[in-house]
Amino acid sequence: MPTDYYHTYITPEGFDDIILRSDGTALTGLYFAHHHDRNTHSSSEAELPVFRDTRLWLDIYFSGKQPDFTPAYRIDNLTPFRQRVQQIMQSIPFGQMMTYGEIAKAIDDCTDSAAKMSAQAVGGAVGWNPICIIVPCHRVIGARGQLVGYGGGINNKINLLGLEGHSISKSLIVT
Repeated sequence: MPTDYYHTYITPEGFDDIILRSDGTALTGLYFAHHHDRNTHSSSEAELPVFRDTRLWLDIYFSGKQPDFTPAYRIDNLTPFRQRVQQIMQSIPFGQMMTYGEIAKAIDDCTDSAAKMSAQAVGGAVGWNPICIIVPCHRVIGARGQLVGYGGGINNKINLLGLEGHSISKSLIVT
């Protein structure tokens, strides 16, 4: 019997569909269907309470509002650095953005280390995020407002930011 389950969430037009993953209790993955980690061959499709909660959260989000609850989720294999980046991403309010450099500075300000945190290291931790949208990695951008990539696809990132009230100029997209 599998211990990993998935469900496909059908998104509004303009977005790729979303794959939800769970261990049966908590959400363990949420990513766009064209993401490189979309492997579901070792999973069973299921209807679970956490999937119902997540679909409701996504329905509210895609209506252009910030949901007032968070579905139960669990992120495994968090190093202390990734955990700190996750905490900062979770603090970025709906409709706002933060740069990789600002996250690096926030981590530097909270540590006693003489070493400077690099925006590139932050980028790796942001890109590692297995729970997109709920942990809003799409709100993290490059210096000078540039969109320097998104594991879920740059068009999804542009559309997510647009849903939150941002107008993204094509000149800000770095491929």
